[in-house]
Amino acid sequence: MTYESREPAEEPPLAKRLILGEPLTSEALDEQLLPKKRALPIFASDALSSVAYAPQELLMILLVGGTAFLAFSPWVAAAVVVLLIVVVVSYRQLIKAYPSGGGDYEVASKNLGEVPGVVVAAALLVDYVLTVAVSVASGVDNIISAIPELNPGRIELAVGFVILIVIVNLRGVREASFAFAIPTYVFIGSVAIMIVVGIARTLLGDPPIASSAEFEVQGEQLTQAAVILLILRAFSSGCSALTGVEAVSNGVPAFRKPKIRNAQMTLVLMGGIAILLFSGLTAIGLISGVHYAENPCNLIGFDCEAGPQPSLMAQIAAATFGMGSIPFFIIQAATACVLLLAANTAFNGFPLLGSVLARDGYAPKALNTRGDRLVYSNGMIILGIAAIVVLIVYQANLTTLIQLYIIGVFVSFSLGQIGMVRHWRRALRNLAALTPDAAAQASAAYERRSARTGLVINSLGAALTVFVLLIVTVTKFTHGAWLVFIAIPILATLMIGVNRYYRDVEHEIQVDDATHFGSEGDLAIVLVNRLQKPVIKAIDYALAAKHEKAVAVHVAVSEAESAELQRQWQEHRIPMKLLIIESPYRSYASPVAKFIKKYREEHGSSVVTVYLPQYIVGHWWESILHNRRSGRIAQQLMLIHGVSITLVPWLLDSSELIYGRRSRPLPGDERAGRPAPEVHHIGRRVSRTEGPPAPVDPGARSLEG
Repeated sequence: MTYESREPAEEPPLAKRLILGEPLTSEALDEQLLPKKRALPIFASDALSSVAYAPQELLMILLVGGTAFLAFSPWVAAAVVVLLIVVVVSYRQLIKAYPSGGGDYEVASKNLGEVPGVVVAAALLVDYVLTVAVSVASGVDNIISAIPELNPGRIELAVGFVILIVIVNLRGVREASFAFAIPTYVFIGSVAIMIVVGIARTLLGDPPIASSAEFEVQGEQLTQAAVILLILRAFSSGCSALTGVEAVSNGVPAFRKPKIRNAQMTLVLMGGIAILLFSGLTAIGLISGVHYAENPCNLIGFDCEAGPQPSLMAQIAAATFGMGSIPFFIIQAATACVLLLAANTAFNGFPLLGSVLARDGYAPKALNTRGDRLVYSNGMIILGIAAIVVLIVYQANLTTLIQLYIIGVFVSFSLGQIGMVRHWRRALRNLAALTPDAAAQASAAYERRSARTGLVINSLGAALTVFVLLIVTVTKFTHGAWLVFIAIPILATLMIGVNRYYRDVEHEIQVDDATHFGSEGDLAIVLVNRLQKPVIKAIDYALAAKHEKAVAVHVAVSEAESAELQRQWQEHRIPMKLLIIESPYRSYASPVAKFIKKYREEHGSSVVTVYLPQYIVGHWWESILHNRRSGRIAQQLMLIHGVSITLVPWLLDSSELIYGRRSRPLPGDERAGRPAPEVHHIGRRVSRTEGPPAPVDPGARSLEG
């Protein structure tokens, strides 16, 4: 028989409700799934926003060699576009083959083995953290470009935005999609209009001119090898436009049905928009003569001490619409918003990947737990904390952070595409092994064509992504990317260690035929310090459970307290035998543990249940005022075989703040008038003289120590 409770959940604190909203039932999970129009801003904001800084980074690196190197820009940008097309098409195949949400991690694990799988997972987790840091830093950069006076508070702004994004995401995917949809679509529309206006002005003979076009650039003297390396470095920086493509494959479970089709269409829309915006901004940047230097002081004529140089997006907007115009501020605001919201892609991808890793035993189980709003809140909080640490360490400096970026992306790209190649080859082998009749079926022919097409696409994707990974590694390694190559193996090793731990625990607790039921004897122990209501409640619970034998145990560290307890025990006629154990070293758990072990030696494998009264308080400071001794005793007694702990809560009046209830009369108070039992001592040769002792049953005599 199944019983389903329809009672409303306990009301959460007011502050939590105001920040996160009302808790959602599990049945509301389907309502949180996303249609394409809201999935696009959620999963594509990273890829779309990267077009705001990818052209800037591309042009900035080429300017290291001087303005003449800008002639390579169209070719470098074209290479980035070709790579983006190949990756988008490749990931359409991956979504179709592995729609469960594991993405590259699942592909690598199932086709390449455990180690490549955890390496991909580690790379993605590191990249998600850097996605948040880079996106927020870039958004703050654009805000400062419009309002330079905010530059001294760069770090504070970045940290504040991360906290805000965490809170919005903790409210749930549906709410986040509403909050992020408008800025994303405003960004797409405003930048598209700016590109069209800029190209139209150019065709009409009035091209926009950037404010930095008049600045000369002090280029470095480069050898032929250095020139090639510089072009490759510019290409690797431009490849930051590919970040976020993998997020859709990791987020397939969040889409409405049909999930695969909706995810594929969202991926294609994202790729198409990103290509158009990236190409358009690069073209307008070259037409308007934007000069954005890695070191602003290399711009001849620019006062690098007066303030930061405006971003490429700000310069193009000012050249197209005029500095200080309404369209200028709209574009800056939309760009800043979408860059900040690009971090939201990571806040969807990181928790989903974390839940898959937890399900497979490579991450703590807490990452697979949904919060009040049906999101993986633990993963979101961990991601937010990690991103804040990175932003503080690197002072929210975009130029420094960008060097750490995209390494993890292309590690996962490469291993994921190689895994897909192996997937299609295995599929073709399985089809080749079919009987002639089965192979002649139309479905088999369709599967064969699909596998061959996928093999070609993913083979090309694997070749290009591995090649780009090598370029990115060579060009960025000495600029700080070496830290990523240290972080990924460390994280992967930790994940394998977590998996081994879970595997060993599972093996240890697995049921086998040697397990037997039934123990010899049943003893209940109620630990007593002073005779108070919580102790009476614990005694009543122990009596109600009808154990074979029940005793109250007092650990005597003070002779006066022990004597007072005996007097009260006799006065109130408590219906349970009281045993007093002397503790000359004033410890509590150790004497009780010795007593339990001696009892089990004498009486066999008895089940021992220890009842411990515990205060429940409503204020944090009350926890400091109480010694919490019961918790410490429980931790030590749980290490003894055959012992179970029952914590008996006593709700102090302050607990009404949490539970809305006050302490009440005990159900056993009326039964407290039974004849008082004896008070029996353990560890003392001289008996007490407070009244004649009651007869001791034979079983109790064996408890003497």
